[in-house]
Amino acid sequence: MSSAALYEPVVPSTDDARIAKRSSETLSRYIAHRLSVRVGNTNDEIELPEGAVRLLVDILVNMAEGNAVTLIPVHAELTTQQAAELIGVSRPFLIRLLEQGVIPYHKVGTHRRVYFEDVQAYKKRILQERESALDKLAEDAQSLGMGY
Repeated sequence: MSSAALYEPVVPSTDDARIAKRSSETLSRYIAHRLSVRVGNTNDEIELPEGAVRLLVDILVNMAEGNAVTLIPVHAELTTQQAAELIGVSRPFLIRLLEQGVIPYHKVGTHRRVYFEDVQAYKKRILQERESALDKLAEDAQSLGMGY
């Protein structure tokens, strides 16, 4: 599989979503019991490890909800546009984050590249900061008797 194919989103049709819903419900039973899954017939059977089954269920659940899905390896190098889309910001905003050292990057020729795991770490950090700020606001509201 080429690395470019890993980033192409799969947009489910209505039939795909219906099949994905049924499949995810069936496979999720295996996750509950921490089991691997055997797929295929006796002449051409494969075994899927538990971790792959969990990922497959996540993919199927998203497809069942009509969401486009894509697979990105943790160590993948992303373009600045791909990284910006993952974070949900504009490319110029991402470039500022890179230049400020908020997210590490490296250059390939004249082009900036960002590792997927660094983008995910940034997203996690930002989410934690937001949750802390909301907790602080709720605390303040409680102490002021605002009923929150």
